[in-house]
Amino acid sequence: MLPEIPKRVALLGSTGSIGTQALDVLRAQPGRFVVSALSAQSNTDLLVAQAREFRPAAVVIGDETKYAQVREALANQPETEVLAGAEALAEVAGRPDTDVVLTAMVGYAGLLPTVAAIKAGHDIALANKETLVVAGQLITELVREHGVKLLPVDSEHSAIFQCLVGEEQNPIEKIILTASGGPFRGRSRAQLAQVTRAQALKHPNWDMGAKITIDSASLMNKGLEVIEAKWLFGLRNEQVEVIVHPQSIIHSLVQFEDGSLKAQLGLPDMKLPIQYALGYPQRLPNEFPRFSFLDYPQLTFEAADTTAFRNLGLAFEAMRRGGNAPCILNAANEIAVAAFLRDEIGFLQMSEVVETSLARVSYLAAPTLADYVATDQETRRVATELLQTARA
Repeated sequence: MLPEIPKRVALLGSTGSIGTQALDVLRAQPGRFVVSALSAQSNTDLLVAQAREFRPAAVVIGDETKYAQVREALANQPETEVLAGAEALAEVAGRPDTDVVLTAMVGYAGLLPTVAAIKAGHDIALANKETLVVAGQLITELVREHGVKLLPVDSEHSAIFQCLVGEEQNPIEKIILTASGGPFRGRSRAQLAQVTRAQALKHPNWDMGAKITIDSASLMNKGLEVIEAKWLFGLRNEQVEVIVHPQSIIHSLVQFEDGSLKAQLGLPDMKLPIQYALGYPQRLPNEFPRFSFLDYPQLTFEAADTTAFRNLGLAFEAMRRGGNAPCILNAANEIAVAAFLRDEIGFLQMSEVVETSLARVSYLAAPTLADYVATDQETRRVATELLQTARA
């Protein structure tokens, strides 16, 4: 049965991997959803095509130099307002013509629009894990204050969320996030030193954008997910574990106080967690491929190697340290990954940039939102200086 009033969705980061898959989900559910806003950082052609199809009330292009191009392309679509820049994105995220904001942006850029959306009373479908990595305590406090839902889109966190439905009275003993291990599972540090950009961009199971794919190869993505999970589910540091599961069928598990484990299984397809977050609390019918155990007669597990993959260990350390340490971790990693994608540093040097930044950037135990913004800026400056020194 279709709802009397379709749910209004603002999609931030509509041209990326999550964003385009989210629009696939919306296309397949006619009458259930309408798009109130779309945004992209620089992909003007795709943003314009999406705007022409979904006809939202607003589109935002992050790169302000491309504003005129988008405005001209949509000149014959007067119902769609065209805006540009980070401030416009936060303003649109907080507009009243929206029920849920899907934050599919990559990196720190998702923080301020998410804050604006929460303060406006909108539910959040969170694909931008960095928002909770950078400012987990602040975001969770805002969510409680404004009475909104924080619905995870990452497959691992969606799995945990699904396992917890109906278990509100049963305390969690721990959660276990699964990791594919990426394309370099089992390799030593000596072997990782030889990894190329092209090799790191080939993930064995998931189709993702370049930055997340590199993070998955270095296991930083799993480290960010560890910190995100702590805040999403109100856990102590020691209640979050990681195990490598190369098949990516079990998306994560919850262990309760009686020792019982619940897991969510499915094919590695982001459309299912996207649809679950947008349709929650309903499970909507779909035509997604179905999982068969006969196609996967063996599901295997192994320990994560935090010695070879230093990033995962650094993320656990940042989580235990708390304060603005995860913000430092994230900003340094964004700078390092961008440099690696430009072939300016090697695979292992990304961890070195992150570790040195954590040691050098000013630590704050109880940061405010302004402190997070300042920490992000300071870390990017320090990490960039480290890269310049390394190239000198």
